[in-house]
Formats: sequence, structure tokens, C-alpha cells
Amino acid sequence: MKKKYNQLILTVLLVSVCLLVKAQDKPLTGSWKGFEKSEFSIDGHKAYYVKPAHALPGNPWVWRASFPDWHTDMDSILLTKGFYIAYISVDDQYGSPQSLQVWDKFYNYLTTKLSFAPRVALEAVSRGTLYAYGWAKRNPDKVTCVYAETPVCDIKSWPGGKEKGLGDTALWNQLKRIYHFTEAQAIAYNDNPIDNLDGLASFRVPMLHVIGLNDKLAPPAENTYPFAQRYIAAGGPMSVSPVTIGPQELQGHHFPIDRPEYYAEFIINNSFPVKKTLPYRNYYETAGGLKSFYKAVTTHKKATVTFLGGSITYNPGWRQKVCRYLAEHFPDAEFHFIAAGIPSLGSLPHAFRLQRDVLDSGKTDLLFVEAAVNDKANSTDSITQVRALEGIIRHAKKSNPDMDIVMMAFADPDKTNDYNKGNTPTEISNHQLVSHHYGLPFINLGKEVRDKMNNKEFTWADDFKDLHPAIFGQELYFATIKNLLQDCFDQQPGGSAPKTSLPKSLDKASFQNGKYYNIKNAAYKNGWAITANWQPTDGLPTREGFVNIPVLSSDKPGAELALPFKGTAVGIGIVSGSDAGMISCAIDNGAFKNIDLYTQWSGMLHLPWYLVLGSDLKSGNHTLKIRISEQKNKASKGNACRIVNFLVNE
Repeated sequence: MKKKYNQLILTVLLVSVCLLVKAQDKPLTGSWKGFEKSEFSIDGHKAYYVKPAHALPGNPWVWRASFPDWHTDMDSILLTKGFYIAYISVDDQYGSPQSLQVWDKFYNYLTTKLSFAPRVALEAVSRGTLYAYGWAKRNPDKVTCVYAETPVCDIKSWPGGKEKGLGDTALWNQLKRIYHFTEAQAIAYNDNPIDNLDGLASFRVPMLHVIGLNDKLAPPAENTYPFAQRYIAAGGPMSVSPVTIGPQELQGHHFPIDRPEYYAEFIINNSFPVKKTLPYRNYYETAGGLKSFYKAVTTHKKATVTFLGGSITYNPGWRQKVCRYLAEHFPDAEFHFIAAGIPSLGSLPHAFRLQRDVLDSGKTDLLFVEAAVNDKANSTDSITQVRALEGIIRHAKKSNPDMDIVMMAFADPDKTNDYNKGNTPTEISNHQLVSHHYGLPFINLGKEVRDKMNNKEFTWADDFKDLHPAIFGQELYFATIKNLLQDCFDQQPGGSAPKTSLPKSLDKASFQNGKYYNIKNAAYKNGWAITANWQPTDGLPTREGFVNIPVLSSDKPGAELALPFKGTAVGIGIVSGSDAGMISCAIDNGAFKNIDLYTQWSGMLHLPWYLVLGSDLKSGNHTLKIRISEQKNKASKGNACRIVNFLVNE
């Protein structure tokens, strides 16, 4: 009897929970100034949206940040015109990263479930700008414009009161607790609304600040004026409208809105018609997801993330944004980030430097790999691309079977031209081939850039500007990567990756055991020498990591060396400068073949250059012979061969 009673109680509880969840999922309907208002919650935060009687095509909307019932005349006008009005309460969080993640969920709900426009007009009052600009800077692609009234643009001004503003000691202490700041850290904080505006400016997001000239709580001199100066200097469109009529209350921080129709028109003109943008999800595949990484950050609270690539990975931009996103998304996890980008290097160098530059640093949980741009620039043949890319994956997975890997193919004009001709670029096909074979997430940024340009969302000349993307391009890359990451995380909360063995190789000659082989292993007599701390003497620049290092070199025609090695492939990693010559090489008793070491960039810098001299060899012991040729490229000034590392696939 007792057992049946307990089962009945359990059933009642389960039904009650289900009903509660259902009730929470279904918004409560009310009224706001005669318009339908739907109230609900996101992660326990009260939220609502107000529906216009006749929504405009594309469902444009305005997102209010803090004090949603303050100065609503403009909202009434916008509702009448066909805009939605939305709000979520994360008050007393001062735009902290955690509060902005709630904003992310609110945005995703409205745009995904209710088909609101993908870009929103932000309307912020006072401290609300801490949220509005915090979110806008993280999502410049999702904002049509920002209307800010008596805006707080620097926490040192308010609530800090560290300059001429009055401040608020109690709220300053509250802010420090929310951010886990010491006093010194709060004062040194460098991501206020006035900071890091380049990304927003690159999207040319229009700003309108409405201010009181005598505002002592958020003085314009400490807030709007420096914001406007920096934003305009970054190329962003900015307007400031002072209100001088009517009573100026609360130390000049409150005043009547004199022209609500004018301000409403600012939002309408920048938000409608709704521009149709191609969704990021069209350009990535989540495949097997990132289950192991998710477990590492949510269960073990510790993870290493590595970025392996060329100059687009090396340069500042998307990589730092990904690091910040992960740290904010998983605030309880301890992250170690490895920046393993080296300019000019593609898949072939990556395969042989992976051990030293990545794996020797310890266990990696998440690896980003990109090589498509440099594989094209370096004229790496298709077979070598596949062998190198597959080698990277197999080598990495053997070091840590649980390592999650994201493969990425970035954009360049050649890839755009290929797509415009109806062809898939070879480099992208090979990245996709390998990622599909191993069930890895893949991002096709090359196709995304081309498609979005054809959709007239931006231009190469004015926005992207170069294969090393301008700020706009870095933001676009980050936005797509972030969407992939979020989709992967949403798919597998609490999940774990099944233990799987590596599939059969696409190419048995892949460089899955690639490594650097020390130049001291070579045997040579006259004409070759090791310079312990090599530096160029011709004044040309160098690449980091390829100067002030040991180099085995010769510029004497006829000088020969022999390298005994064990493996299935061998090559050289050299520095190719203005005097790079030609070599003749042979493996074992094979015929000598000539190789030109001079590149199209050698006259401009001492370029890291990697060459496979023999591959698909029979496993076992071999000998590589290299001889300095009397011939040289007509553009070269000499016969030099400077070897930084030998390359061996064991």
C-alpha cells in the first residue's frame, strides 16, 4: 500500500512539474498602451515583447535596455508604425558578461522562435548603455542602430565618480562585486562603452545620443563626448542631440524628450526595410560536435584551446574574440590558449611542426586548423594538401583521442573567383574532404564571404579589404565561428563523446607522424656550416621564429650534404631570401632533381618555406642527398640554401 502511495505522489509531482514547465513556456498575454504584450521568462529573468497591430515585413524591433517604462512616447510611435518592442530584466548587473549571455538567449528566442528581424535597434537609457554597448560590441552584425539617452559610457564616471561626475558609492561597490573587481581592476577596466569601438564602426552602426548639457550624474564630457570622438575616429556615424528645454531634474540627468517623432524616425530609417542577410548556419557543419571539449569545460573545468594556422590566425582579431567568448561562456573553467599561427605557413608546414609547436605543450582539448589561403598562395598541390591535413588530424588524435578539432577555410580573391565560376576551390574541397572523413566540424568562410558579397551585404573593397581581413572581416569570421560553437554547445549539454577509433586513412602516405628533424643529423664537409644565431645581412625582414636560430647553410655550388633518416617522407624547412638559389636532391640511389628555392616573395623578406623532397617512400632507413646547384633563379642574387629544420614522417 505504501509503495503504491509513493508512486502516486511521484506521478502527481511529475505532472505538476510538466504543467509548470508548460505554463512557463507559454507567454502570458496582457496589454501595454492598447497593444498586445506577451510576458515570459528566460533563465528566470522576466521578459516581454509588445506586438504592433500590423507588423512591418521582416518584423523589425526595438530592444530596450533598463528602465523600459521611462520616456515611452517613441515606443508608442514605433509600435504604431509596425515595430515590436522587447525587454528583458537583468538589472543591477551593469552589463556584466553573464548578463549579456542572458541577452544572447533572449535574442535567440525572439529571432529563432518568433522570427524577429536578425538585426535590432537598441534603445538605452542611463546605465542601460552598459548592456546595450556591451552586447553591440560583441554582436555588431546584429545591430541596426543605437539610441542612447543620458548614456553612461564609462564606469569610472558612473557609478565610480572618479572624475567630475557625482558617482554612487554603494552602486560602485555593487558593480565591483558583480564583476569580481578590486578597486584597481575596476578603474583599469578597458571594455567600457567608450572602449574597443572599431568593430561597431566597421559595420557603420549609426549612433544617436540624447544628452543634457548639465548632467552631473553622467557628464557628457566623461561619457558621450569621448565616446563620439573615438567612434567617429574609428569611422562610425555618430550624432549628438542636446535637450535644453523643460525642467532639468535629478542633477540634470532627467529631462523631457522634446522630439520623440524625430528620434523614432532615426530608428525607422536605419531599421526598415529589413535587410535580408544570409544565415551563418549555411556555412558550417557541426558534424560530431564538440562533446569532449564541452565535458572538459563543464565537468573538469579546465581546457586547452589551440589555434593552428597562418597569418590570419597569427594576426589579432577573430582568435582573441574566440578566446574571450569561451572564457565568458564558461566563467568557471580555467583556460590555456596556445597561439600557434605563423604567417605564410599552410597545411604542409603545419603537419611537420604540429609536434613541436602544439603537442609538446601538453594536452589540447580543442584545436582550430586553417590552411586554405596559404595552400593556394604557396601552390601546394592537392595530393600534398590531403596528406598534410589528414596527417594533422591523425597525429593530433593519436596524441589525444578525445581532442575536438574544428577545420576552417578562410576567404581570398582566388576562392571568390572560383565560386563565381561555379567551381569549388581545391583547397576548400580538401579541407571538407578530410573533415567529413573524420566527422569534424567545418566552417567554409570562403564561400560565406563570396555569397554575402553577392547578396550585397558588404564589399571586398570597402569592408573586407584584404585576404588578411580588416576589422570588419575579423568580426565576420568571429560571428560565424561563434555560431558554430554555440550550436555545438546547444546540441550536447552534459553529453560525452563515444569512444571511437580512427577510420582508415584517406591516403596511406599521409604525414601522420610528421616532425622536425634536427639539422645536426646531417653529414657534410666543405661548403656547409651551422650558424648558431642566424640573422640576415641584406636588411630584409624576417618571420618570428625564423631568425636568431640555428641554420644549416651553404651558398657554394657543388657543396653536398647527406641526411640519414627513417620514415616514409622527407623534406626541408628553409628560409628563402633574396639570394635563395637552387638545389639538386636525391633519395637513396635515385636520380637527382633540381628544385628552385626562390619564391615570389623572396625579394621582399626571408620567407619560411617548406618543401617535400620525397614522399610515399617504403618504410625504413633512407638517405637524402642535397647539392647546391650552379643554376639559380634569374631574380635571385645568389645560390644560398638555409635549412632551419629537416622534415621527416616516420
